[in-house]
Amino acid sequence: MSHTLSIYLFIATGGAVGACLRFFCTGLVDSWFGKALPFGTLAVNIIGSFLLAVLYGFIERGEIAEQPFRALIGVGMLGALTTFSTFTIETLTLLENGLWIKALANILLNVCACLLAAWLAVELTKG
Repeated sequence: MSHTLSIYLFIATGGAVGACLRFFCTGLVDSWFGKALPFGTLAVNIIGSFLLAVLYGFIERGEIAEQPFRALIGVGMLGALTTFSTFTIETLTLLENGLWIKALANILLNVCACLLAAWLAVELTKG
């Protein structure tokens, strides 16, 4: 029971850090680039995709232990940092406002850039 509780504490701690990072990063990026497109969400999704792939690369190579790092960083911090639900509602809002091209750009940028970031991280962490 205490092992399970400790995993949840790792997730909660990482989640608090990730949520704060998300709030800070999205605000910073939006202040730089404006809100014509949700660039803050895009930035945290790319960063999160890259970092999650790095984490799993290190775990797969046995360079760090799966626990507690998967719970703390992968599920907690990066789970709270990345924003798929935010990406979804922002895209829906663009569509509802008739901004089809911006909505399509948002979808393509998030999906392609996050896949590229994860691929790059995997390549960089190969042994």
